[in-house]
Amino acid sequence: MTESKKIRIEYYRSAISTPFKHKRVVTGLGFTRLNQIVERVDNESVRGMVKTIPHLVRIID
Repeated sequence: MTESKKIRIEYYRSAISTPFKHKRVVTGLGFTRLNQIVERVDNESVRGMVKTIPHLVRIID
């Protein structure tokens, strides 16, 4: 089996005063609390979600 590339994303700014769609993207990425780091498959859909909320998350190498 081929291993999929992974991307590590950190949720570092609160989504309190952001639009509802941004909050949905944050939960869609799997974040439940601030300063959390999740690992997701590196594909176009995840990259698009990160691109939607660059002011709330950062990509960790």
